[in-house]
Amino acid sequence: MSDSNKTDFTNPSTFILLGIPGLEAAHAWISIPFCTIYVIAILGNFTVLFIVKREPSLHGPMYYFLCMLAVTDLILSTSTLPKMLSIFWFNSREINFSACLTQMYFIHCFSVVGSGIIVAMAFDRYVAICHPLRHSIILTNTVVAKIGLAVLLRGCMLILPYPFMARQWPYCRTNIVPHTYCEHIAVVKLACTDIHVSSYYGLSVAFLLTGLDVFFITLSYIQILRAIFNLPRKDARLKTFGTCGSHLCVILASYIPALFSFLTHRFGHNVPLYFHILMANMYLLVPPILNPIIYGVKTKQIRDRVLRLFTHKGT
Repeated sequence: MSDSNKTDFTNPSTFILLGIPGLEAAHAWISIPFCTIYVIAILGNFTVLFIVKREPSLHGPMYYFLCMLAVTDLILSTSTLPKMLSIFWFNSREINFSACLTQMYFIHCFSVVGSGIIVAMAFDRYVAICHPLRHSIILTNTVVAKIGLAVLLRGCMLILPYPFMARQWPYCRTNIVPHTYCEHIAVVKLACTDIHVSSYYGLSVAFLLTGLDVFFITLSYIQILRAIFNLPRKDARLKTFGTCGSHLCVILASYIPALFSFLTHRFGHNVPLYFHILMANMYLLVPPILNPIIYGVKTKQIRDRVLRLFTHKGT
């Protein structure tokens, strides 16, 4: 690394993303699963959008929320994976200061949006299972659109201070970010000033949002499970329970790595850096590939349309 990266300067024009520190020799191998995940995420989420748009019978609240989640996953994947792969394949580590802040905003904003959509989907499942006769009355297209807009505005407004605060800090020590992407705390920790405002705000957003979202998701699924156990037929109970179980696995895969990463930045000084960075990548990489599979392919209506699409192509 050149000396210019370590000498005094004010607000660098570029940051240097190291990738996964300690595993530089394995970057080429790590890129294989990362690239595979990206391709599957792109294909899976675009397939969900295509099928829902093409089939009028799927134009309902559950599938509208699924499309919102697919768009969110596509934005998250495209905000991070191309730059990661360029680091792994071409050692292209530089990222413009403004581009870094833009990536930071998109990553955290759409992570929050995705969390909100999962809450909305849990509420939709609660209404569909616990109050099936009132589902079409409660969740009209207008209500679904308002929920989607509220979730988007929540993410946009709450994350907006991240890049603005990060931009105002002086960076006079180094511009080397030991990460694969411009995560909020990973960047502001490089500032040579007191960053407690950024740190506490980020921690508050993470805990308050995650806490509230997990609370509402848990509440919805408790009511869903109570309704499942009251179903008269055992096969219906098992089928619904299996669906809810797979949904909960996706939710855990989204929240646990994210919380681990946030907490490790503040308190996990003994956690190996490469392990922390890998976990920080998981909460961005895993949901975009699991969501179209669990919420999409495992949904009978979408699975039937996908099979019909390929069957028609084959005949």
